[in-house]
This record gives sequence, structure tokens and C-alpha cells, in this order.
Amino acid sequence: MSTGFSFQCQAYCCDTHARAGVFTTPHGPVETPRFMPVGTLANVKTVTPDQLRAAGAQMVLANTYHLHLQPGEAIVARAGGLHRFMAWNGPILTDSGGFQVFSLSELRQISDEGVTFRSPKDGQIIRLTPERSIEIQNALGADVIMAFDECPPYPANREEVMEATDRTYRWLKRCIVAHQRIDQALFGIVQGGVYPDLRQDAARMLADLDLPGYAIGGVSVGEPAELIKQIVKVTAPILPSEKPRYLMGVGTYREMVQAIAAGIDLFDCVIPTRLARHANALVRGDRWNLRNARFREDFTSLDKDCPCYTCQNFTRAYLSHLLRSQELLGYTLLSIHNITELVRFTQNIRSAILRGTFKAEFGHWL
Repeated sequence: MSTGFSFQCQAYCCDTHARAGVFTTPHGPVETPRFMPVGTLANVKTVTPDQLRAAGAQMVLANTYHLHLQPGEAIVARAGGLHRFMAWNGPILTDSGGFQVFSLSELRQISDEGVTFRSPKDGQIIRLTPERSIEIQNALGADVIMAFDECPPYPANREEVMEATDRTYRWLKRCIVAHQRIDQALFGIVQGGVYPDLRQDAARMLADLDLPGYAIGGVSVGEPAELIKQIVKVTAPILPSEKPRYLMGVGTYREMVQAIAAGIDLFDCVIPTRLARHANALVRGDRWNLRNARFREDFTSLDKDCPCYTCQNFTRAYLSHLLRSQELLGYTLLSIHNITELVRFTQNIRSAILRGTFKAEFGHWL
């Protein structure tokens, strides 16, 4: 049993399954719904921990697969765990490495025992099992760790998805046995592809295991947006209402609103920093390419209503100049704004749920 964790709902939407809550962890609370920035290699690209906090981030992600390859979990453990290693004193979540391993379709072999793959870094043969994934995550020391799962590709036929979903459940039970730390919460992952009945069956089976939290995985892997909406809509309400629900790999405005309406609490996505590296700013739901000519002599702030460091100090013209010149500061400033934008978006949704105005304010996204 994990200690130091709890989830409390503070308000519900009377028209949808949306809820506002607080997920308490050993490293502090996470107010939900909440967007979580991705820090794959124990850093959110181009952004310092202080800048992350100023952007409103409460919980960040790191990646088991990548950290195992470099620098190795033993080094992170000797540094005092991820929190000390990356100088982030807030909650951290690590994924299991499953999604990354399964994306190496030409480099890996899957069996009931686990996955064998060739490292794209140095060609070394690596074997990752549910037990090994948990062992690595125990060493990394994140607050929330994810069960090792098989993420079927899109499109995949029903038989392939059934096999992957059944294997994910068997692996979850092995993860539970292998998990050694009570200061880490192990979340299970619902798979099932685009098949509603498989998703619902998987959700019911996972709910019976009484885990500290639950995730919906295997979405946003190439399927149409309408299918993502339907998958989440039929799956999320089945998961225990007294536990946090996490939708993996989703961070667009419409998809987050639709998922929150279905009862989702937590989100992660690489969108804010990836877009920044391609000179794209998120502004009130739109994406602006700041290399466009119209910004070269635009001396207004990116968004006059945004409280972030970037918007409070710099103009669109200056950002355009930095990005056209490929100056690293440009990527940092744009990442700060994009992260702030997505965190504020989920904060505004939370406030609307607390006021009882979620449907009125965000219904146009549904």
C-alpha cells in the first residue's frame, strides 16, 4: 500500500463528469485538472526548474526508458533520486518505458516474459520486463510510477489489440508484486485500442485491483480525434471516482476539455516545448509561427493577458528575431510561454468547475 497519497474531489460539474480535485503526493499537492510538462531526460527542454515553477507547473514527467539508457538509474539513485538529481522538489511521474520500447518496431521482440530490444543509442541488447521496469522506477524515485504495458499501434486489428490488452493486465499484476516502495504510487494503464468494449472490460479489471491511480494509454497514437474522444468517454467513468485519472500523451485544448468532461484529471504532452523548438507559440488556442514576416515589426507582447515572464518582458518582434537567428534564448522564452499557456488553460477549467460554469464556459469545445 502506498503512503502519503490521497485524492479528494472538491467540486463536480452537474452537466458532465468533470471534477476539480487535489491529488496529494509526498512532494506536494497537484490541483486537478492539471497539465503536466514532460521532462524526458530529467529536464523539461530549455527550461529551468525555477522557470517551470513560475509557469505554474506542479508535477512533471520523466522517462524510464531514456533515463535507463542515459545516465542509468544507478547514477540517479546515488544522486539521491530524481528530485535531487534534477533539482525539482515537486511531484514527479515516470512512465514505464513501454511506449518508447514498442515504438522501436524494427528493433524489438515481444513475448509474455517481456520485451527484448536493441538500444538505438549503442546497439546493446536490452531486456525489459515488468519487474525490470518497476526496479528501474523504484531506483529513480518518482512519486508516481507507471505499470509496464503493451501499447498496440494504430491501426491494429481486434485480435492483436486483445492480445496486447490481456498481456498488459498480466504484466500489471507482475508489476504490483515487484513494486517495493510505499512512497511511490503505482498506476495501472488501460489499453484496448479503438474498441470500446475492450477498453471498458480492461477498465473494470484494473479497477478491481484497487490501485492508487489509473491511466488511459494508447491514445493519440495516430487515430482520428473523434475516436480519441469516444475512447475516453466510454472508459474514464468506469475508473474509480475516488482515484486520480490520467490521460497519457494528450495536450491539445479540445481533447483536454473533452477528456475533462469525461472525468479525466491529469494530462501530459511534449507539445509546448516541441512547438517552441519549431518557433510556434500557443496563444488562446491558436498556433502562431513567429518566423512569419508579420511578426518582424510587431512590438506588442505575445499575449497581453498572459502573466508569464516572456509576455511580461518581450515583444513578438524580439521573439521573431531570436527564432529567425536560431538563438537558444528564443526556444527558452517560447517554451516558458507555451507551458504557462497550457497550465493556465487547465487552471481556468478547474476554476470554472469550482464556480459551476464549466459547461457554459467550455461547452463549445465539446
